[in-house]
Formats: sequence, structure tokens, C-alpha cells
Amino acid sequence: MDQLKSILDGRIPPGLFRVVKKVGAGIHRFSMITPDEPVLVGVSGGKDSGFLSLALAIRMRWLPEGNPLTAALIEWKEYPLSELDRETLSQYFEILGVRLEILRATMQPPSFKGKFDCYLCARNRKRILFDFARSNGITTVALGHNMDDFIETTLINMAMRGQFATMMPVQEFFGGKLRIVRPLCLVKEHTIERLCSEFHIPVSQIDCPRRQKNVRSQFKPIVRQLVHLNKHAREHIFNSCMNISREYLPVEQSPDIRSVTPDT
Repeated sequence: MDQLKSILDGRIPPGLFRVVKKVGAGIHRFSMITPDEPVLVGVSGGKDSGFLSLALAIRMRWLPEGNPLTAALIEWKEYPLSELDRETLSQYFEILGVRLEILRATMQPPSFKGKFDCYLCARNRKRILFDFARSNGITTVALGHNMDDFIETTLINMAMRGQFATMMPVQEFFGGKLRIVRPLCLVKEHTIERLCSEFHIPVSQIDCPRRQKNVRSQFKPIVRQLVHLNKHAREHIFNSCMNISREYLPVEQSPDIRSVTPDT
């Protein structure tokens, strides 16, 4: 934790500095966050949201008018945090100078009527985060989806659902009253894994039985195969989603690239 304190005091190693600048590039490219705007970071306990919290905390110190940050972690009653995980995460966010709220909820509310899958779980998580954001006067929720998540979502929708649809860096809800932003959209998953290991960012994940069996996990090796064919495959697929040439698509079937299929 001493290393993190040093980083937040301004002594940022070059490798971390470059990636935080890339996070800033994504924020500016897609107009995610305005000065002084309060932001809620959705924390899962995993590497992505943990690194996102660090990157935003660093940027908050760089900017003359930093963004007030709050973090919210949803603790499922079915999979409660261990005392060690709770203490470690609390200490981490205290060092970051970010208030961490732990929201306890049930993974399978009565409204599911006994049904459950990854889509319903993701929708439930968003609902809880949105409710907390609204009650605290926050309109922007930052999530830790990285570039690989964008690529996998695109391939899943094309191969499994017959749609050219993907995540978007900025997604509005309720007529713009709330929105999700994804500041890690230009950062690759393996880069985040390396930095989390190097700087000892705490990672805690629930032992969900579906974690290794969902469709997304099956597409990860496919992305690796594409990168083996072309080392820039991730960037190319991501940019193709952001820059569709509509003149090559039938007018009647031109897709709305901002339609987002829920996370799988």
C-alpha cells in the first residue's frame, strides 16, 4: 500500500503513467466526463474496476477541477465478502481518497420468478447502481469494461445473435437522466492484469458457478487467435464499431450501432 500512496502523491512510474493517459484519451475522445461532474464507479472487486478506480483517482489529482468520486460495490447476499476482502478493499479505497459504499442485495430477487442467467444478473446490478446514483444526485456511472470486453461483445452479437451491435463508450438511459461511461475502452485486458499485479491492486471475486461457463469466456481464446493473425486485431475491431461505413450496408438493414446488448 506504500507504493500506492507514493503514486497518489505524484510519483507515477512511466508504464502506469502511459496507461492513465490512455484512459484520459478515451474520456476525451468520447466526451465521457465534464469538469466538476460527480462520478459513481461501479466496483465488482475484480481487476478492471479496481484499476479504473486508481486511474480516475490519479486523474482527479491532475485536473484543476477534479471530479468527486464515489465507489459502490454490490455485495450479493448469496456470496458475501470475507472479512479479509472487506478490510483490504476498504483500505484500498481509503488510500485512493474515494468513499466506498458496500450495497448488500440478493442476486435473485422475486421479480426474476425463479429464472436466472448472466443477463439478468447484469441487469440487476445496473438497477442497484442506478438507484444508488439517483439517490446521491449522481448522473454518471463509470464501469470497468476494457477493450477486450468491447471486442468480445461485438463477436458474440454477430456470431450468436445475428446483430452488428456492441457496447458503447457512453450509453444514456432514461432520456439522458443517467448514463454509463466506460473509460477503459482503449485499454487492453492483459495490460490491466499486468498493472494490477505490479502495483498490488486488491482483487476479490465471488465464486460464481457461471463465471467460467458463460459465452464471453468462450470467446476469449477466439480473440487471442485473431491477435495471432494480426497483432492489431483488437484495435481494428474496436475502431470498426466506432466508424461504420454505412454506404456499404443495405439501407433497410443499417444497424443502430448504439443499441447495446446487455453483458453476457
